[in-house]
Amino acid sequence: MHSADLRFQYRSPEAAALVADAVAGELGEIDGDRATATLTVADATVRIDIDAADLVSLRAGLNTWEGLLEVAERSAEAGRSDEIL
Repeated sequence: MHSADLRFQYRSPEAAALVADAVAGELGEIDGDRATATLTVADATVRIDIDAADLVSLRAGLNTWEGLLEVAERSAEAGRSDEIL
């Protein structure tokens, strides 16, 4: 088994919650037989833990979740005038 722990730090707990809420719907939807992910929020940090059966699946999971967080961040920035992130 292979695993990775991604942590994304934001300016405030509200910003972290906003981004986490934006991607939380993907949990379970994009998991496959070879990789799974969990998401937690603590203060101003979003944490995504990825477990995978092999390195190829782990890399795919990393790319997927990093991309999802990036899109959520850009969407939050575009929708907020006070630069929450």
